[in-house]
Amino acid sequence: MKKICLLFSLIAVFSACSSKKKEAAAVTSDVIPVSVISLQQESISRPIQASGVFTTEDETYMGFKIGGVIQHVFVKEGDAVKAGQLLASLNLTEIKAQVQQAQIMLEKAKRDHARAKNLYRDSVATLEQYQNAKTGLEIAQEAYNAGAFNQSYAEIRALKSGFVLKKLANDGQVVGPGTPVVLLNGANKGNWVLKVGLSDRDWAATRDGDPAEIIIDAVSDKSFSGTVLAKSEGVDPVTGTLWVSLRVSGAPTAKLAAGLFGKAKITPREKIKSWVIPYDAILDGNATEGYVFVTKDGKTAQKVKIQISSIDHGKVFVSSGLEDAQSLITSGNAYLDAGSAIKIVR
Repeated sequence: MKKICLLFSLIAVFSACSSKKKEAAAVTSDVIPVSVISLQQESISRPIQASGVFTTEDETYMGFKIGGVIQHVFVKEGDAVKAGQLLASLNLTEIKAQVQQAQIMLEKAKRDHARAKNLYRDSVATLEQYQNAKTGLEIAQEAYNAGAFNQSYAEIRALKSGFVLKKLANDGQVVGPGTPVVLLNGANKGNWVLKVGLSDRDWAATRDGDPAEIIIDAVSDKSFSGTVLAKSEGVDPVTGTLWVSLRVSGAPTAKLAAGLFGKAKITPREKIKSWVIPYDAILDGNATEGYVFVTKDGKTAQKVKIQISSIDHGKVFVSSGLEDAQSLITSGNAYLDAGSAIKIVR
């Protein structure tokens, strides 16, 4: 009987030991091997990726000062023009009649003034009558000057040499004062700029003179240097972005045209504090935010949300979210959950 009891006791001991080994093996199997890198904020120039279209600094909409019927538009889109060249003219029938009327009124005012002056000298007219005649002469003279001035602007002439980008009106069309008829630029001077739209944060990070690398789709396999030339002081109501103009250096002007697409990478000279992490470390991310796993003690994984400022060539620039982390898990993170046990292998 004692032997039988001893046998059952041994079986129970062996069973308990076996259960503990299985539990220990289960715990060991739940420990996930990972790779980590240390985290440290750096002062860096965060590159800004942007795209836009080419234009010139001196695009100008040209129109008539007065309204009327267009007699003739002498240019078409794409034409090269020289400074002072006649671009369009109005039918002068109406404006000539107005100038002629003003001239007739001026001649009458001159006669009235001369007559009132003589009568006043002979004490026949009063001083008030003489002064009224003088005032009428001055008014008539200014009316004639205004008419002659308007007649001189019944035609459009190029302010500088360049190209016609758009023809906005045709012969016989009735236009009002200031209505655009042609759009010109001074592209023959080679003053092309790339106008790109930026978010408010990127716009605030750029300064005049910041360097940029520019890629033009029409000129393959080559990039060009550029600099920030100017920044907008208001939001574009159509796109909701703020624009920055980049001056392009060394680009072949013969291959550039208004509206041509280009891409740019701006490198602000102002350095900011940021973490630089590999792209593979991010889970469930987009262009502005994502999630990563970090560890503080080297034994437990924690899932944290980060704010992404930019992504460039596989590197992710993080602006916030990693303040309390010691190490970033870069591999094995696909198998982790918040609070998972980890083992650092390298």
